[in-house]
Amino acid sequence: MKVRPLHRKTSLVHSAMLSERVGNSVELKMEFEQPIRSFKIRGVGRLAQAQAANGATSLIASSGGNAGLAVAYAGQQLDLAVTVVVPSTTPEFMRAKLRAERAEVVEHGDSWDEAHEHALQVQRRSKNAAYVHPFDDPEIWRGHASIITEDVDSATSRGTTPPSAVIVAVGGGGLLCGVVEGMRSVGWTDVPVVAVETEGAASFALSLASDELKTLDAITSIASSLGARTVAAKALDWSRLHPVESVTVTDTMALRACRLFHEDYGEWVEPACGAALSVVYGGLPIAAAGGRVLVMVCGGAGVNAGLIDHWSHQLEE
Repeated sequence: MKVRPLHRKTSLVHSAMLSERVGNSVELKMEFEQPIRSFKIRGVGRLAQAQAANGATSLIASSGGNAGLAVAYAGQQLDLAVTVVVPSTTPEFMRAKLRAERAEVVEHGDSWDEAHEHALQVQRRSKNAAYVHPFDDPEIWRGHASIITEDVDSATSRGTTPPSAVIVAVGGGGLLCGVVEGMRSVGWTDVPVVAVETEGAASFALSLASDELKTLDAITSIASSLGARTVAAKALDWSRLHPVESVTVTDTMALRACRLFHEDYGEWVEPACGAALSVVYGGLPIAAAGGRVLVMVCGGAGVNAGLIDHWSHQLEE
């Protein structure tokens, strides 16, 4: 599919501060620079374009977070009507962002799973409507793979070798699938992926441990962007073909990394992104591997200083 992508090329930044902290070269892929402040527009934008090319005149999504916002933004760019089904837990400021992109916001259920099922029903009742899954679709993964090809272009221009590890936050597994697909396409077949989740949202770690898909009873982590009770089956498939190391961190570690990143770079990222950053900010052993460590700073629109404080107080209670 050769069309102009809806995402932007983002910065690849060498972090002198983090490199000194872990005793290793650390590079950050700054996905908060995307027009919706998260990596989601890469895959969602590609899928939305594919649906439009196939004749869709409207898009249906199920996410009160970054994926829903990405669909709303893509709909605006493609002149397609968008309906986003959100769970009751979606904060008003995120609903306002969806409406600002001219999406119709429909509330249903108390979790993403319930919103997802309702969105599928809406799509089946709507003529020429296409459902845009937040993470489980090959077009999504191909779009996310562009993060790696961009890194190769940036690194080649500087004469940098492939990384010793790539650190990725895992929710539904869409970013993981895209990153591994991109790594395989550029020959990074032996470079391990560090898949980071928070306690209470670690459905991938649970599935890896048993080598079969497992579903969490509930999401108890504050990192709502990691709130998929079951990861995409493709994520588990990739773990059998590519070196993947699972790491689970606490909500407290993720929030601390969010604060430290803000101090260092002046940008707020969601706790889901903080989970990946906590590997380097916490100086975990995997971050000290030889060579350079590449961290996906996946960003996130659903965060501000007040929310960081609120979540921190929740954890102290």
